[in-house]
Amino acid sequence: MTRRIHLGAFAFHPGGAHVTGWRHETARPDRHLTIGHYKHFAQTAERGVFDTIFLADGLYFWDRHPSGVDHYGQLRLEPLTLLSALAVHTSHIGLAATISTTYNEPYHVARSLASLDHLSRGRAAWNLVTSRYDEEARNFGGDHHLDHSRRYERGEEFVRTVEELWDSWDDDAFPADRQSGIFADRSRLHTADHRGEFFRVRGPLNIARPPQGYPVQFQAGGSPAGQQLAARTADAVFAGYRPLAEAQAFYAGLKQQVEDAGRDPEAFHILPTLQPVVGSTRSEAEDLAEQLLASTPDALIVEDVSHSIGQDLTGRSADEPFEFEPDTDTSNESRSPNRRADALRTGDHPATPRQVYARSFREGIVVGTAAEVADTIEERVETRAADGFIVQSLTLPYSLDRFVELVTPELQRRGLTPESYAPGTLRDRLGLERPARVVPA
Repeated sequence: MTRRIHLGAFAFHPGGAHVTGWRHETARPDRHLTIGHYKHFAQTAERGVFDTIFLADGLYFWDRHPSGVDHYGQLRLEPLTLLSALAVHTSHIGLAATISTTYNEPYHVARSLASLDHLSRGRAAWNLVTSRYDEEARNFGGDHHLDHSRRYERGEEFVRTVEELWDSWDDDAFPADRQSGIFADRSRLHTADHRGEFFRVRGPLNIARPPQGYPVQFQAGGSPAGQQLAARTADAVFAGYRPLAEAQAFYAGLKQQVEDAGRDPEAFHILPTLQPVVGSTRSEAEDLAEQLLASTPDALIVEDVSHSIGQDLTGRSADEPFEFEPDTDTSNESRSPNRRADALRTGDHPATPRQVYARSFREGIVVGTAAEVADTIEERVETRAADGFIVQSLTLPYSLDRFVELVTPELQRRGLTPESYAPGTLRDRLGLERPARVVPA
């Protein structure tokens, strides 16, 4: 039986998921902070009948290395503001915002997402992240990030507090009866009065319960703590792209954790990244991949590799071999698999920054014709390595335009994705039940 594939369209940077996607000849970096740029992105994804758009975010500007300022097109609009505007320019597609549980407060997030859910008629979603960079801490009164495990402990309490606030009111708590003068029924109100380790929040929320009950919750991250949090709280997880056997093992392991948490694993979606480079011919797709790889300046290559492996290579040529120092600890930023470091640990000869960068670029992309890209998507879903994908377009708007033009019809022809939207909310489209309101005894 063909499984229904769920797709999200991901905007990592305005210029695309590749760090210098903004340099592609079709890119328009002068429009990256305009509603027109994002309107095209959202409406293209909606034309492709994607389930949701998915906006990345970070509460910092990457200036740790000079190339982060000189070459890296990382400007971002605040996601909830942007999604509220895009709700007016779209009709069906989900609207997912990345929001940090480390540098926000539950009341703000609960209110903002409930507002987006009302304005969009049930299309809001939340990509929960705990943040990971010291640059973010320095924008919120600290010098260093919280310990990795403490971030996830705070994140879990944050989610529960937000849900308690969303449950402030029964769905029919506002009769607005002109004759009696009763606007709100007090018997249908619950004040959370949350008192936990990290948060004290009285409530209630000053907005009606969201149309979806709870906006859809995504969780990003592949670390053990991230998987545990997702298994207990999320509706879907945004995962990294892995070799097939490894992806199948990750899928099976996380689904088991969901079941162990007393939840239905079939109502929990695992959506890895997909970075497609698609062309009318294989040769055209390969040429585009090489163009994007070649667009990365040497300084950015060296500093990007330095950061990812935790070893300072600055001042070197991108083509100068280096000896890897395997004992560098980068675990407080991320405990997800570090494929670059792992490959260097198993290598039997020195590598150059350019080789490391090119290898990881190639491992992370799927290159080919529409049929070849669709084959990869179908294989991974049918062999239980994914329930769908978060499509990262390497350069915008070109890469998403080409995916919708070429790959979408192929997926629809195979019966893997729908040709039109069914009525309902984002939860309905993802096959998720609307959560019942929980009122503590």
